Amino acid sequence: MSPVQTLGRLQGLRALRHRNFRLYWTGQLISHIGTWMQQVAQAWLVLTLTNDPWMLGLLVTAQYGPILLFGLFGGIVADSLPKRRTLIATQTVAMTLAVILGILTLTGAVQVWHVILLAALLGFTNVVTMPTRWSFVYEMVGRDDLPNAVALNAAIYNAAGVVGPAVAGLTIAAVGVPVAFLLNGLSFVAVIACLLAMRPSELMPAVRSDLPRSMGAIAGSLAEGLRYIGRTRHVLIAMTVVGLVSTAAMNYSVVIPPLARDVLNAGPSGYGFLMTASGIGALIAALALAFGLRPGTRIILTGALLLGGLEVALAISRWMPLSLVCMFGMGLGGIAMSMSTQTVIQMAVPDQLRGRVSAVYTTIFVGSTPVGGLIAGAIASAFGTGVAIMVGGLVAAGIAVAAAVVAWRWGLLGSARTSPEATVSPGTPPTPTMDDRLP
Repeated sequence: MSPVQTLGRLQGLRALRHRNFRLYWTGQLISHIGTWMQQVAQAWLVLTLTNDPWMLGLLVTAQYGPILLFGLFGGIVADSLPKRRTLIATQTVAMTLAVILGILTLTGAVQVWHVILLAALLGFTNVVTMPTRWSFVYEMVGRDDLPNAVALNAAIYNAAGVVGPAVAGLTIAAVGVPVAFLLNGLSFVAVIACLLAMRPSELMPAVRSDLPRSMGAIAGSLAEGLRYIGRTRHVLIAMTVVGLVSTAAMNYSVVIPPLARDVLNAGPSGYGFLMTASGIGALIAALALAFGLRPGTRIILTGALLLGGLEVALAISRWMPLSLVCMFGMGLGGIAMSMSTQTVIQMAVPDQLRGRVSAVYTTIFVGSTPVGGLIAGAIASAFGTGVAIMVGGLVAAGIAVAAAVVAWRWGLLGSARTSPEATVSPGTPPTPTMDDRLP
C-alpha cells in the first residue's frame, strides 16, 4: 500500500490524499512557525521600545484594523480572482515586509512607527490573503474532505503555535529580536514554492464571481453574503459568539507580554512558553476535531465559556505553572470555538458565496483584534494587566452563557439534521449544508 493510500484510510488524515493539499499543508506548516515567531518578537520589540501596554494595543490595531475595515472587500477579491496565483502574490509581499523589519531591527534603525507601519501593510495584505486561503481549501479537496482539511489546517497552525513562540522566546533571549523576523521572511519561501509546485489541473472546479466594477455592484455583492448569514441561524449565532468573545478575551499579544515581564517576572522566554502552552491546548482541540469530534453550536459555546473562565483564573494567578495551565485551557477553548465556527461556515455556505462569507468570518474574528486590543491595552495601561485580563474573561464567559440561552430557545442544541437554509444560484451544484446540532 502506498503512503497516499495509507493516508486515505486514516480518517483523521484523509484530506492529505490530495497532492495539492499535501503541498499546501507542508508549506503552511513551515510558514506558520515563522508567523508565530514574528508575532512574539514584534510584541516584545514594541514593549521594549515603549514600555507601554497601550502601544501593544495600537500595534494590533494597525495590523488587524485593515481587516476590520476592508475584510469584506477581500472576500469579493477571493471570489473573483484565481486563488492560487493570488496567494503567491500576497505571500511574496508578506515575505518582503518581514525581511524589511528584520533589516531595520538588525541595523538598530528601527523605531516604533516603523513596526506599526509595516504591521499595517501586512494587515492590508491579509485582507486578501485570509479569505482567499480559507476558500481555496475547497478547490484542493472538494466537499467530502473539506471538514477534515479545515481541521488539519487548524492543527498545523496550532502545531506551529507550539513551536514558534518557544523558539522565538529562546531566540530573542539568545541572539536578539532581528533573527526572529528574518527567519519568518525565510519561512515564506516554503509556502510560495509549494504553491508553485501544485498541479492546476487537479484543483476542483469552483464557481467564480465577476469582479464588481461599480460601488453599487460591490454593495450588492457584499449584501448577498450578509443576507445569507442573517437568515442562517446556526451561522449567525456562531459568528456572533466568535466576534464578541474574540474582542473581549483573545488579546494575547497585548496582555501576555506585560504579564510575563511584570507580573510573573518570566522574561521573553517565559512569554514564549506561555504562548506555547496556549498553542499546545489549541493543537489538542484541533486534532480532536480532525479525528472525529463533531463541530457545532455546543462545541462553540463550550469553548467560549472555557476560554473566559480560565482567563479569569489567569488574571488571579501569580504562579508560573498555574498560568501555563490556564493558557493551555484558553488555547483549547479558543480554537474549539473558532475552528468549529469555520467548519460550520465552510460546510453550510454555497459555492459562489464561500469567499464572501469567509471574509465576513475573517472580519469578525480577526478584525475584532484591533477593537479588543485597544480596549485591553487602555485598561492595562490605566489599571494594570491583571484587571485587563479579568475584565476580558468575565465578558467572554457572560457572552457564552447568554448565547447558550439564545441557542436553546432557537432549538440549535438538539439532534443533527441537514439544513435547507443555504441557497445556490442556477447551474451551481448544491452544497451540503450543516445545521450544527449535536446529539
